[in-house]
Amino acid sequence: MGQKPKRTKSGSAWMHEHVTDPYVKKAQLDGYRSRAAYKLLDIDKRDQLLRPGMTIVDLGAAPGSWCQVAVQKLKKQGRVLAIDLLPVAALPGVDSFEGDFTEPEALHWLEEKLKSRQIDLVLSDMAPNMSGVMLSDQARHYELCELALEFAVDWLKPNGAFLVKAFQGVGFEGFRGQMRLAFEKVDIRKPDSSRDRSNEIYLLGRNPHKSQSVAVDASVTSSQD
Repeated sequence: MGQKPKRTKSGSAWMHEHVTDPYVKKAQLDGYRSRAAYKLLDIDKRDQLLRPGMTIVDLGAAPGSWCQVAVQKLKKQGRVLAIDLLPVAALPGVDSFEGDFTEPEALHWLEEKLKSRQIDLVLSDMAPNMSGVMLSDQARHYELCELALEFAVDWLKPNGAFLVKAFQGVGFEGFRGQMRLAFEKVDIRKPDSSRDRSNEIYLLGRNPHKSQSVAVDASVTSSQD
């Protein structure tokens, strides 16, 4: 019989924080798959991104809490397309693809589903598998942000919007500059439900300039929590 893995101090601290987190408890009561639902709800309350009739693409969707919020706001009028390396359990009103957004198969799936129809909103909560090397992880994260940005600019309607997770630190100002070139308006959002210790923020771009494009390559998974 294999030995039970030892629990580290950092792991124990994270677990304690997780089980005592009020948003984790609220998500369980409200039926959301993760506390990340409240981040999107917070932003939508301020910016009113989600409306019936929209076509929405959710990148880095697992476990699916943002999809849940989007479906609720669409009120059975519209569609949600979701992609993640991890499976997204079935949700009414959501078509999901288990695969790597950076690979041709995922983009081909999206193109087949969209059939040249433009998108109202692109959501990206993507993050790379973390190595623990901060500079490397930051660089890989912003490669994913740039890839999502390129997709958004190519597919969004003229009045469309792009919401992307970012991290303050190395690479942030450069990416925000790309966002400003790509959209008429770019705002920073820090949802109340984001953990205080986290340097996570969200950038919201509206009304894309179709002339902008960014070429990148990276590996992706999600980290909704």
